[in-house]
Amino acid sequence: MVCHRRAGKTVAVINDQIKRGITLVRPDARLGYIAPYRGQAKEVAWSYLKRFSEPLWAKEPSESELAVFLLNGARLRLYGGDNPDAIRGGYFDDVVMDEMADQRPGLWTDVVRPMLADRQGSATFIGSSKGKNEFWDLHRKAVGDPQNWYSLLMPASKSGIIPQAELDAMLLSQGVDRYMQEMECSFEAAIHGAFYKEEMRRALEQDRIRPLPIERAVKVHTAWDLGRRDSSAIWFIQCVGPERRLIDYYETSGVTLDHYVGILEEKKRSRANPDGYLYGNHYLPHDIEVKELLTEKSRKATLEDLLGTDVQVAPDHAVLDGINAVRRMLDRTWIDPVRCERGLEALRNYRREYDDKLKDWKASALHDWSSHGADALRMFAVAHDEPDLPRQEDRHRRHRDSAQSAWGV
Repeated sequence: MVCHRRAGKTVAVINDQIKRGITLVRPDARLGYIAPYRGQAKEVAWSYLKRFSEPLWAKEPSESELAVFLLNGARLRLYGGDNPDAIRGGYFDDVVMDEMADQRPGLWTDVVRPMLADRQGSATFIGSSKGKNEFWDLHRKAVGDPQNWYSLLMPASKSGIIPQAELDAMLLSQGVDRYMQEMECSFEAAIHGAFYKEEMRRALEQDRIRPLPIERAVKVHTAWDLGRRDSSAIWFIQCVGPERRLIDYYETSGVTLDHYVGILEEKKRSRANPDGYLYGNHYLPHDIEVKELLTEKSRKATLEDLLGTDVQVAPDHAVLDGINAVRRMLDRTWIDPVRCERGLEALRNYRREYDDKLKDWKASALHDWSSHGADALRMFAVAHDEPDLPRQEDRHRRHRDSAQSAWGV
């Protein structure tokens, strides 16, 4: 259910879970409501759960477990997606995942979905639109499979819940992009705080986001972001004069380096694949040179052994300097929206972190699913296009020397 802000999503699903819980003809039924954070679950849903279920209590709710116990033995409990280990191990007959666009990547597929299997449980996903992320993927899947899914898209202009005068006032105060995202359930609206918002807008207006041919005579460079526990991402890039063409993208998680080398081999030009890629340089982040304690060998050396060629290491740099390098590059960049679908959405969604106390955007980037694709492209912009950017250690040294000079040291 994709619904506008203040549509009553949480009240609806909590009541739905209470009804499911008391009518389930199963021993020890277990139902869970999962918000992105446990504190958020308590703040948003705990009072609703206690209020609406009170006539059906078997005993007093557990404040420490955020659990309610119903007369038929069913238990309804609130969880936070920030602590997957507190969720893992049990089972669910029914689960709600609130603000799905903000949930931890992989929480649904790796932790929650298996917990429904033996009980053949059901799941409900609710939230507002925040770009093309996992929630968008689920919504698209639900729309395309009406036999197994119920889907709802409820914009404020159709629901009638909020008076039109109030909606008009919100449009003026929020601006078009934020209003379309939060109130009209638009997955296409620019993400508030996105680093590359204007560059993506210009690329779309100038028809630089469109299917691209592969130039067989031009080498294909790769740019990587290697995660240890998170996803790893690879861009495939051709340079034609000043143009940068993002022709392909790959991302996955939970695999070893030889998996990614295998992907590159599949795409490589060969007798069996004459239209494959002719590789140029491979650009990777600077921490790939750190040696593993167990093997005393760096991931750089391991990758070079697997690839059979040298790799280029991006210089250590300030993240904001690298983001600005990507901005400069994007204004002469073409992107294939089919082969690079997830990478393109990563660039659209990569955004600043918001400071709730100061009510302002931080200079630092929010680390979420979009970081992997954005960081990989930053490696290319820094290592290939602007290798002379100030190094991180040089920046620290200048700041230290400046501070010492100010104090007369």
